[in-house]
Amino acid sequence: MSGLVLKLGPKERVLINGAVIENGDRRSRLSIVTPDAHILRLRDAIHPEEANTPVRRACYAAQLVLSGDAGPGEARRLLLQHIEQLSQVFTDPDSKVLLADATHALIDDRHYQCMKALRGLLPREERLMAAAK
Repeated sequence: MSGLVLKLGPKERVLINGAVIENGDRRSRLSIVTPDAHILRLRDAIHPEEANTPVRRACYAAQLVLSGDAGPGEARRLLLQHIEQLSQVFTDPDSKVLLADATHALIDDRHYQCMKALRGLLPREERLMAAAK
């Protein structure tokens, strides 16, 4: 993840290579120059008990790589399966673009971008779940 710049708000937390780092009282910027560092904004994190829908499970699988709890190789197969299943449900053009972005990011080992693209499906999933009730 060479060249990543994190902009942190006051008291915002981020997980970097397994260590939780909390920002001070002011906004700040951190430049991450170590390639392949595992970085996850805790505000973006999904807790295990919240991974209770297909999109949330896919996001959580990407998050496990970012937190260093899963290797990229083992997560790739699982994430590709999740994306394939989601592509059978989300067939509208905007969702297809997000799923394609997630797939390309995953293939390029850009797990944060993969998770970000998948998170774009969360509002659509919520609408589908609400309509199914």
